[in-house]
Amino acid sequence: MAKEMEVLNALDVAKTQLYHFTAIVIAGMGFFTDAYDLFCISLVTKLLGRLYYYKEGSPDPGSLPSNVSAAVNGVAFCGTLTGQLFFGWLGDKMGRKRVYGLTLMVMVICSIASGLSFGKDAKAVMATLCFFRFWLGFGIGGDYPLSATIMSEYANKKTRGAFIAAVFAMQGFGILAGGMVAIIISAAFKAKYPALPYKDDPIGSTSPQADYVWRIIVMFGAIPALLTYYWRMKMPETARYTALVAKNAKQAAADMSKVLQVELGAEQEKTEVKGNDFGLFSKQFLRRHGLHLLGTTSTWFLLDIAFYSQNLFQKDIFTAIGWIPKAKEMSALDEVFRIARAQTLIALCSTVPGYWFTVAFIDRIGRFAIQLMGFFFMTVFMFALAIPYHHWTLKANRIGFVVMYSLTFFFANFGPNATTFVVPAEIFPARLRSTCHGISAAAGKAGAMVGAFGFQYAEKAIGVRNTLIILGVVNFLGMVFTFLVPESNGRSLEEMSGEAEEENGDAIELSQHTGHHIRTAPV
Repeated sequence: MAKEMEVLNALDVAKTQLYHFTAIVIAGMGFFTDAYDLFCISLVTKLLGRLYYYKEGSPDPGSLPSNVSAAVNGVAFCGTLTGQLFFGWLGDKMGRKRVYGLTLMVMVICSIASGLSFGKDAKAVMATLCFFRFWLGFGIGGDYPLSATIMSEYANKKTRGAFIAAVFAMQGFGILAGGMVAIIISAAFKAKYPALPYKDDPIGSTSPQADYVWRIIVMFGAIPALLTYYWRMKMPETARYTALVAKNAKQAAADMSKVLQVELGAEQEKTEVKGNDFGLFSKQFLRRHGLHLLGTTSTWFLLDIAFYSQNLFQKDIFTAIGWIPKAKEMSALDEVFRIARAQTLIALCSTVPGYWFTVAFIDRIGRFAIQLMGFFFMTVFMFALAIPYHHWTLKANRIGFVVMYSLTFFFANFGPNATTFVVPAEIFPARLRSTCHGISAAAGKAGAMVGAFGFQYAEKAIGVRNTLIILGVVNFLGMVFTFLVPESNGRSLEEMSGEAEEENGDAIELSQHTGHHIRTAPV
């Protein structure tokens, strides 16, 4: 065990090197694609309604029936949830690296396929779209536990939080890219095929070529995923998996010295680890990590109810406060352009900066403080929007509404949206790390489904104001459950998970002990 710990200690104290940043980009591009694929659909749902659900003589353009809309928006989340559980488990069974390329291939194939349809009628198009978006979600789901686990296992102790958060922060760029691709494509088609608003020309306002627009936007997500496939395949297995799960410290040392400038002495071929081999459903796991798992699952679940309902229904809120004109006053492509422009603005001003604030501060003020603060401010801003809701709908106060709305996004990302992703990758034992991260992330996606399906019906049943009040309460509960999650800042992974305790009675003493023949090469 001590031999093993020497390899891992060398990783913990290694200086930050170029390969750390390469790993951020390789893992981060997966997240870039994830965010692009999950959020680009909200840019084109109105267009799909106009194209496939047009009713002749109707004063308003066609729109997706609420059950179809819920399916199109939510089916990818169902896939993501299953993918997180399945690939999380597989990542612990087969190793992170072997499963990593597989998730990416699933994403590429399903991205392309979701832009193709079997048949031309509404039913066939929606059925194809939903089928492939489910499997797209399945691939995306695998990326969550694997990317987080790989990054946490490669990183050194001092900057681990920032590295994992940086992988997650690529989501912000994915959302931004979704908006920008939609702006460019809709603007190009609008220039080539100009059309009048719906009220002036109901049929002509949706040009037949608009059918290509949503397909191109949806399929574009395959490109960044394809670009990183080669690099993913070249990544070695993480040393922590090889040493602690495959129990081959020699191989772990060899793998790491290939990519990181860490020099290690000769390690024994196989290592025998006794004692610390309890399973996920054992009493020992429950005693040691039961509350931690409850903390990571509940906070992620509650956060995603608020976060995804906000994100997917931005366009409805923009219309409700008059930021985007009524549907009948725009042509189909004009509507795509305006929705994309509004979402890109929100992403640029609040979503993206929020992520990078977390990267900058997570290793300084810690995960717990950021998560608590984020939930607190999300609660405050949600109530500030909801209680005087009528005040915000008045024309004079619209800018104020958008600013407050943006701030809730900022504090979601400089807050629980990032920390709920980071912490599960740090606090569980290596052989259960990917599984536990998958379970936590799947709880989050269950929350996203509550948000995606629930918001749609709640908005109609009880109105926007009451829905926002409910979201405020959800955020408050998130703040309460944060107290179950331990602080992992500045501590080694083995110390957090208790894996260091088997050999030495005292985990801290072991985490500070670096083997006599270990030397970390300077960058």
